[in-house]
Amino acid sequence: MGCVTRVRSAFVSTTPKPAKPITLLRVESKEQLSPGMVRIRFSGELAAFEGSAFTDRYVKFLFGSSERPTLRTYTAIEPDVAAGTVAVDFVVHGDQGIAGPWAAAAQPGDTISARGPGGAYAPDPAADWHLFAGDEAAIPAIRQSLADLPADAQGYAVLQVDGPAHQQEVASPAGVELSWLHRSDASHPSLADAVRALPWREGRVHAFVHGEGQTVMRGVRPYLFNERAVPRADVSISAYWKQGRTEEAFREWKAEIAQEEGLQ
Repeated sequence: MGCVTRVRSAFVSTTPKPAKPITLLRVESKEQLSPGMVRIRFSGELAAFEGSAFTDRYVKFLFGSSERPTLRTYTAIEPDVAAGTVAVDFVVHGDQGIAGPWAAAAQPGDTISARGPGGAYAPDPAADWHLFAGDEAAIPAIRQSLADLPADAQGYAVLQVDGPAHQQEVASPAGVELSWLHRSDASHPSLADAVRALPWREGRVHAFVHGEGQTVMRGVRPYLFNERAVPRADVSISAYWKQGRTEEAFREWKAEIAQEEGLQ
């Protein structure tokens, strides 16, 4: 996943934010969730997670040099402070990237440092209905958010993966309609088109939409804000990654988007 960028006002503080704590994590086990996703369970001293209630909570893994490490951002799943355990789902595309190959090769006993947690979203139980949409990178946060909903929650969850074999076990309340999109199936719409095709419900929506940058920021975002006039406070929307870009280049792209829209 990519770091969530949320602008809460026109004022941008010049005061540096305090650095997030760094935790040393030890690999305990590994599970293949789908052909393209691996879950690794870690142990460590998780005091930094105490009181973390965000369902999109994330950590930044530090790869390479301790002085100038390469950072990669991932959702932290079900941290248990007392037990000292946390899990992370890694999208793996062969030898592409840094974090994916590391996760594919990781073995029990391996260690890695992680900075965090961060986070900005949890589903609002007072909303009339909920909208979740995203691709593989967003599935961990969406899965946690669905689990956090009350049993009588209403809404939609639209998830996009490569094909049927890449679908995962995702539980949702009976009133939240879950649908899967397959990139390999030409008859399936894009994520943005699928969201636009959903019957719009009455009442206040609380939305969580994350995934590939062009789809999320150029496709779904204008629909929610401009066409449906959903208040910005009721939407958590951000790009987790950008097709064809490394995370470093992706951050530059997000900054360009923010500048274009007068958010910086």
